[in-house]
Amino acid sequence: MKRKVYMTGGFNTISMGTGRKEFHPKKPRPGLEDYIRKAGKGTLDQIGGADNVDEGVIGNFMASRFNKQANLPGFVPYIDEKLQWKPATSVEGACASGGLALISGIKSVLAETADVVLSLGVEVQNTVKAMYCADILAGAGWYQNRKNGHAYFFPGQNSDRAGAYYEKVGYDKARSGMKQWFINAMENARLDETAQEHQNKVADLGALYDKLKPNGTAFVDHLNVLDCSKVSDGASAIAICSEEGLERTGVDKKDAIEVMGFAQSIRNITNAPTDLTELETIKKASQRALENAGITIDQVGTIETHDCFSIAGVLSTEAIGLAKDGEGWDYVASGNTARDGKMPMNTTGGLIGWGHPTGATGVHQAVTIWQQLTGKAGKSQIKITDDRPYGMTINMGGDDVTVVAIVYKRA
Repeated sequence: MKRKVYMTGGFNTISMGTGRKEFHPKKPRPGLEDYIRKAGKGTLDQIGGADNVDEGVIGNFMASRFNKQANLPGFVPYIDEKLQWKPATSVEGACASGGLALISGIKSVLAETADVVLSLGVEVQNTVKAMYCADILAGAGWYQNRKNGHAYFFPGQNSDRAGAYYEKVGYDKARSGMKQWFINAMENARLDETAQEHQNKVADLGALYDKLKPNGTAFVDHLNVLDCSKVSDGASAIAICSEEGLERTGVDKKDAIEVMGFAQSIRNITNAPTDLTELETIKKASQRALENAGITIDQVGTIETHDCFSIAGVLSTEAIGLAKDGEGWDYVASGNTARDGKMPMNTTGGLIGWGHPTGATGVHQAVTIWQQLTGKAGKSQIKITDDRPYGMTINMGGDDVTVVAIVYKRA
């Protein structure tokens, strides 16, 4: 990093959808513009207002289909009239769109074209029925394969990954790791008031998981519905600043995190994965981010990873280098990824527990790391030790196609 880059002022809306008591699919709900404004204002209120912002960027996946709305940069001035006439852009990389919004802001600061960037991620997707939603989300993969894929396209693809992992390590072992991943997600989400599963009151999460066996006639062959992230509406925002920009906002460095390294990797979307039991793009992106930061995974204190499905969470522990090949299930089942484990992961619930408003997820991950490293996580707070002061986010778009990895440290 040739110039210091900071993040501060993180804000999340509620991740809205099934699981929240206030959600009803047939009742009017906030629209895309409402989520953008609420998240943006939440950050502006922490950085001294819109006068301090040089440019904006919005990460979004499919507003043009979910909401029949394109040209999202035009909504940045809707957040605050003082953002009128300032530059704004939008970026898209499927479920990694939020991560790309972060990288866009980081690059603007590094290029010295901006000192304060308002980066947002947003998705409002409870506008269509589940089957239609699955068809829209299939655009994160090579749509030419849609006719040969499962009706629930991405659950089908991750079901295939799970099935391959069952063959590799054994069904019971794999399911024990996926079960613990689900339990961790629910327990962590209960501690964050903005999480979609915050109100989850199930007494025995393990028994619930065991009861719902994978059933291909009802859903997909190798996953149950608890293995999946839910359809979510939400937005997240954070300010990305240079040292001069941070000073302009009046934010003390102790309330900011510094970006130590980042990487983005892309896999050819027209090709099938080389190995269904390996998240190769996550592996490459996370390794490069750590190398760019000049640290090893053993120096990281907490990770937000892209668990759109429980199998993705388990496989990510192997891709990141926390567990050996074929041993991710045991790493998770043994409690290492729990909030009091060796490597706390997804401390506000991740995609399965907090929610997955697709374009917002990457920014939400950064907000969570900012909260944890600056001691602002409230009931979700974990202990960050001096020997492991770094945080890391891994945001994946499609089936391990677009991956953004970022390493942070408290400023």
